[in-house]
Amino acid sequence: MLDSAAALASEYAQLEARLAEPEVFGDQALLRRLNKRYAALAPTVRAYEQVRALTGDLAAARELGAEDAAFAAEVPELAARLAQASDRLRRLLVPRDPDDDRDAILEVKAGEGGEESALFAGDLLRMYLRYAERRGWATRLLDATESDLGGYKDARLAITAKGAAEPGQAPWARLKFEGGVHRVQRVPVTESQGRIHTSAAGVLVMPDVDDPEEVEIAANDLRIDVYRSSGPGGQSVNTTDSAVRITHLPTGLVVSCQNEKSQLQNKESALRVLRARLHRMRVEEAEAAAADARRSQVRTVDRSERIRTYNFPENRIADHRTGFKAYNLDQVLDGDLDPVVQSCLAADEAERLAGITDGT
Repeated sequence: MLDSAAALASEYAQLEARLAEPEVFGDQALLRRLNKRYAALAPTVRAYEQVRALTGDLAAARELGAEDAAFAAEVPELAARLAQASDRLRRLLVPRDPDDDRDAILEVKAGEGGEESALFAGDLLRMYLRYAERRGWATRLLDATESDLGGYKDARLAITAKGAAEPGQAPWARLKFEGGVHRVQRVPVTESQGRIHTSAAGVLVMPDVDDPEEVEIAANDLRIDVYRSSGPGGQSVNTTDSAVRITHLPTGLVVSCQNEKSQLQNKESALRVLRARLHRMRVEEAEAAAADARRSQVRTVDRSERIRTYNFPENRIADHRTGFKAYNLDQVLDGDLDPVVQSCLAADEAERLAGITDGT
């Protein structure tokens, strides 16, 4: 464990030296990458230095304690602190998702259930917006198609951390397990008999690839169509061809954006989403090829399956992957999502720690 931490401490020192080089400041993309990695390593390096210091203090206390009772009395406390610091370092050294330091692009899409599903998709979008606000993240609505009753047929949201996030605290790291089918049980506004209906909406989360060089897209691999934006019920939003639809010919992926009045801005947003989708597709293909038998309970669940139920009559929220259940649905929809998110992260961490314990 200490050898792995020492290697990271060496990398940390090298990054610190490189960040002081004047030429690095002339390359903003490189500067962002180096700063992200530097911030990601900092907690592990601090934990490593604490373990080393406590190891030395404990050894000295034991040696001196043979002749001085005052030093001997310090041994139990130092041993307990060292055990705690070692456990923290071990957790920080657990293999992490390489995308955990990234921002995220989140898509919400209405499913079966007509207008009620679109209204629920709107509830989910607002929940994520409020959660982002609570965590101090910036958000930008890249594209959205509203329904007639004020819900959303689909919407795409960019979620960005302000500054370098601590390990495990960036948008993708916190939101990556939100992808899947979210089910709602409630009396729809369109229901006149007061009967409870069940409908669903889908959520897709992808790491945001902010550097175009990371995912190269050849211009001749794209078909770009422009058209006029439209609102609820096909209502015209503007009279210029500002909406953009991009088709990635090799994969068949299609991304449309119409939220901005500028065709150029819509094209940039669509390319941003396309890069995120291609990146995620390649990561998933690599994971499948590796046939990793140690994928966590959370990550092995098919993301197309139902992952969570929102029961309005009981004010209950339940995550079907982790067994989490709480009766504060109103607070969760207002952005108090951390306990639900943490249940997924804890299940994933437990599986990763088990992999280390088993030597796999």
